[in-house]
Amino acid sequence: MIKKIAYCLLFFVTISVYSQNKKINNYKYVIVPNKFDFLKHSDQYQTSSLTKFLLEKKGFTVFLSNEELPKDLKLGGKCSALEASLEDKSSLFTVKVVVVLKNCFDTVLYTSEMGKSKHKDYKKGYHEAIRNAFETMSDFNYNYNNPLKNTDITLHKTDNLPIVVKETNTKVKEKSKLVEVLYAQEKGNGFQLVNSKPEVVFQILKTRKEDVFIIKGKDGTLYKIDDKWYAEFYENDKLIKKEFKIKF
Repeated sequence: MIKKIAYCLLFFVTISVYSQNKKINNYKYVIVPNKFDFLKHSDQYQTSSLTKFLLEKKGFTVFLSNEELPKDLKLGGKCSALEASLEDKSSLFTVKVVVVLKNCFDTVLYTSEMGKSKHKDYKKGYHEAIRNAFETMSDFNYNYNNPLKNTDITLHKTDNLPIVVKETNTKVKEKSKLVEVLYAQEKGNGFQLVNSKPEVVFQILKTRKEDVFIIKGKDGTLYKIDDKWYAEFYENDKLIKKEFKIKF
């Protein structure tokens, strides 16, 4: 009986780790705060720089929050990147930190085990503790899997990306799809978005971030960039991105 219980626990832990890694693999970028909440100064003790360096060794493309971001990350918004943070659990004589990876809704996708150090020098102590925390991430296998690379042509047409058509005269033309208009109707702590039929397309919930909503019932978000609204959500483990005009 004990063996069965132990096997079941191991099975569910394995499934949980696989699920976490699968979600994390959908993110190409990680943003590290230039100043962690428990510190007074930017990159104090080089904690942010070291965290960035160790994440890069894990295979991520990493930026500090005060660095210039690449164009595709700017267009995708903060919800297209993970945020790495350190939780400081230090006691009087021991520096203790935990590495945490979250999405833009503060949902924790991964937490390392605690890294510790008894160095009296703060910089050496934090460096040793951070490195020790990363060493516990043996179950962490990151391999970026672009969620759009295996999508079929139907999904690509919903990405709001120009479709390039090559013609026999070598001229290249771009075709863009029509953007659907949705109408917002206030409901509870959010809105329902209806089309012209009318039918409800999405129900969205407010967040603490301006112009960012959770799409109810879907693993996705609705956000605004340059007066354009984008919905990103998963459907059959594929990331779909659509542009809408929304009238509130």
